[in-house]
Amino acid sequence: MFKKNSVLIPLLLLLLFAAAVISLCLGRYPVTWGDMYDFFSAVLSGQSLTGCRKLQILKNLFVDIRLPRIVAAMLVGASLSVSGAAFQSMFINPLVSPGLLGVLAGASFGAAFGMVVTNTWLAVQVSSVACGLIAVCAAIGMSALYRGDRLLMLILGGIISSALFTSLLSVVKYLADPYNQLPAIVYWLMGGFSAIDAKTVWGVCIPMALGIVVLISLSNYLNILSMGDEEARCLGVNVRLIRMMMILPATLISALTVALGGMIGWVGLVIPHIARMLVGPDNRKLLPASAVIGAVYLLVVDDISRLAFTVEIPIGILTSLVGIPFFALILGKSRKGWN
Repeated sequence: MFKKNSVLIPLLLLLLFAAAVISLCLGRYPVTWGDMYDFFSAVLSGQSLTGCRKLQILKNLFVDIRLPRIVAAMLVGASLSVSGAAFQSMFINPLVSPGLLGVLAGASFGAAFGMVVTNTWLAVQVSSVACGLIAVCAAIGMSALYRGDRLLMLILGGIISSALFTSLLSVVKYLADPYNQLPAIVYWLMGGFSAIDAKTVWGVCIPMALGIVVLISLSNYLNILSMGDEEARCLGVNVRLIRMMMILPATLISALTVALGGMIGWVGLVIPHIARMLVGPDNRKLLPASAVIGAVYLLVVDDISRLAFTVEIPIGILTSLVGIPFFALILGKSRKGWN
């Protein structure tokens, strides 16, 4: 098992690299392997691209259009998958997803509210992230008002917070301009990377990558939390502190996924089960495997969404259509990973 797991992660990373390279070539504008070789040879050799029109076109295509979208798909897939795996282990529940504490509902409301009250894309993204954090803080605050099982109180607080911000989202949609604002909100909530720009991607990639690294670095504590609060306390772990240290980065990167690509469901629920079946329940292996598999999965689904038909399909629709039957198929087998 150890040798299998030690080889699996490098193989998954190699698969991710291959998927990213292939995705660079795929699109409405045809690019051959020879074109890619010429472009990267010129870049690595320090050759000026201004003198060749073909190289300039390839630069715009790769650097300004396709590469930011590829990076965004990989970041969102990895973030949702790692958050889902962490929450499933933390709450000892295979049906938990990154939206458990209301972050996705809050971020969706924030994005819709930003679209109604402002015309700037940056303000929409800031509003999305801020409301996602507020939704989780509301869930944690409500859970602290009542005595009882902390995990159960957190789950109930998350349900209340999600319901609240989902209702507020409905209010915003009802008040939005039905000809301009409402279609934009509905399309955004379907999820997709068609509006991605390089400046936004490079601006959020560092906090998202840091959040993923922090969650992976805390995976040993997550193993202890997955045994239950009483056992963790007996081992000298400050359960409340560690749980908050896990919730904060998971919430942040989940909110940033909505700011980047809208609502993309089922990734954080399905991918951790696949990773658990491959590497087992040890979070030191499970979280890195979930990150890489999630990145590959969403990158492939994004390629399908933009190439399968003459018009681009919102990626959230595809992840739901693929995730629901796939989750039903692996549900029985996933018991092996939990056991």
